[in-house]
Amino acid sequence: MSRYYQPAVRWGADRPAGAYPLAGGFCWFDRVTLRARGQVDRWITADAVPADVLDRLTRPRAPIAGMAMDRPQLMGILNVTPDSFSDGGQFAATKAAVAHALAMVQAGAAIIDIGGESTRPGAKTVPIADEIARVLPVITAIRAQSPIPISIDTRKAPVAQAAITAGADLVNDVSALGYDAGTAQVAATAGTPVCLMHAQGDPATMQQNPAYDDVLLDVYDYLEQRIAHATAAGIARDRIVIDPGIGFGKTLDHNLALLRGLSLFHALGCPILLGASRKKFIGTIGGDLSADRTSGSVAVALHGARQGVQLLRVHDISATKQALDLEWAINQGS
Repeated sequence: MSRYYQPAVRWGADRPAGAYPLAGGFCWFDRVTLRARGQVDRWITADAVPADVLDRLTRPRAPIAGMAMDRPQLMGILNVTPDSFSDGGQFAATKAAVAHALAMVQAGAAIIDIGGESTRPGAKTVPIADEIARVLPVITAIRAQSPIPISIDTRKAPVAQAAITAGADLVNDVSALGYDAGTAQVAATAGTPVCLMHAQGDPATMQQNPAYDDVLLDVYDYLEQRIAHATAAGIARDRIVIDPGIGFGKTLDHNLALLRGLSLFHALGCPILLGASRKKFIGTIGGDLSADRTSGSVAVALHGARQGVQLLRVHDISATKQALDLEWAINQGS
C-alpha cells in the first residue's frame, strides 16, 4: 500500500529546535500528515518519516533557469493569443507583448512565460506553424532587450525547439510531455528544464465532468509517473518542476482540495509551480466573475508561498510582489 507524507508547513523566524527545512528554503516543518488510500489520515512527527522521503522533503532544490528556489519566484504570464481566458488579444501584437513583458520584469517578475496556444476550457488546438509565428518574434525581441529567463508554454516539440533556439530557458508543458513524444527529447538534448503539469483530458474536453478517486493522491501519482517518464528520456530530476494543474480538469472542490494539500507535492523532490491566477473558481468564491480577479489571485498566491511553493505563475506581478514582500518582512524579520 502506498503511503503519502504531507508536511505541515510553517514559515517565519520562530522555528523550533528540531524542525526540518522544507526543500532547503524559507519554510519548515516538524509534523507530517500520513495518508493512505482508504485509511484515516494521522499525524506523525517528522522524525518518523522514512529517510528517503525525508531527504526529498528537505533537500535544497537546484536553481531552475538561473532562479534560486529558496524563496517564491514570480512567473509573469504573457499570452500572445487571441482567445486566452483572461487577456486574450491584449498582447497578440509583438510590440504590445514585448512592452508588457518588460513591464512585468520591471515590476518584479523573475521569468516570463510565453504561450501561443490558449489552454482555457474548450480551446481548440492551434497549428504548429501558427503557434511558432505567434511566439518566436516575441521571444526574439525580449531576448534582444533583456536577460530575463523565458519559459515557453507549449505542448509541441517543434514549438519548444524553435523557442529554445530563440532563447527560451524552460519548457512549460501542460500535458507533462504526454501530448507530443518529441518534446521530452527536445528538452533533454538542449538541457532545458521542464515543468510537468497535471491535466485530466485536453483543453477541449477537460471540464466535462472531471472525476477522481482522491484528487490529491491521484494527481500526486500522475506527477510521480511523469517525472519517471521525463528522467527516462534523459531530463535530469533537478531540472524538473511540477504543477498540480489548478483548473485543468478539476471542479471547484477539486481545486480547493489541491490547494489545501499543496505541501504533499514536496515529497516528489522537485520545485512546485502554482498557476491559479484569475481562474474561474476565484471569481466564483470571491463573488467577482469579471476578468479582474486580482485580490483573490493574490490571496491564493500567498497561500502557495506559505506552503513552500517556489514558482507562482501570475498575471498581476506588482500586486503579488507587494503582498509577498510584506509577508516576507513580517515573518522573516527582514
